[in-house]
Amino acid sequence: MSGHSKWSQIKHKKAKTDAVRGRVFTKLIREITIAARAGGGDPAGNPRLRLAIQTAKESNMPAENIQRAIKKGTGELEGMVLEEFSYEGYGPAGVALIIDVVSDNRNRTTGEVRHALTKHNGSLGENGCVAWNFDTRGVIAVDRKRVDEDTLMTAALEAGASDVNDEGDVWEVYTDPADLSVVSEALKASGIAYETAEVQRVPRTFVKLAGDDARKVIKLVEALEDLDDVQRVSANFDIPDEILQQG
Repeated sequence: MSGHSKWSQIKHKKAKTDAVRGRVFTKLIREITIAARAGGGDPAGNPRLRLAIQTAKESNMPAENIQRAIKKGTGELEGMVLEEFSYEGYGPAGVALIIDVVSDNRNRTTGEVRHALTKHNGSLGENGCVAWNFDTRGVIAVDRKRVDEDTLMTAALEAGASDVNDEGDVWEVYTDPADLSVVSEALKASGIAYETAEVQRVPRTFVKLAGDDARKVIKLVEALEDLDDVQRVSANFDIPDEILQQG
């Protein structure tokens, strides 16, 4: 399994702890608000909102929090003016980074991101400097112990998935981002439980790391993910599992 995929699974497991859940809720609320503002408050006609609500429910977010976030997005309730944008840059050993953020203050966020990068041997780059190396996909991770490949492949392709890939501990089902919620709901309806379902920036090429470089990259990614305004960090590292587990 690539470092990119394994790290996503580790983050998901960490999110189950109380210490992390509050920060996860904040990011989910912002995603719901942005999705509702961009595509309207009806999840039936807004795939991004439907996925955000689905993810929030799976994280045990109270229904009233979800509805409040939707209403802030549609303007029914007053809320801060949020802006969605991304940074591109590099980490130790030339690892490519894309940092997706939602912020009410671009200058503050830029300062915080730049500080985290500088402190952990990274740097900001120009727009487009690493984006070429990532494809945006819907990714559903299914524990390979739960289902055999043929059963999953049949169910996933019938639901509209584009491919199923063997990633060691899990099967990864790939979809068009707009189809992610539909495919994940179809898998669940057919009795196939999944670990995570999220839109990811999937690297085309990877940088293999070990030792100090690997640990430095993990510390940088964690520092960025701890920032309130950062929604997602995508990176093209390939790091041994034992080091990822230490993060």
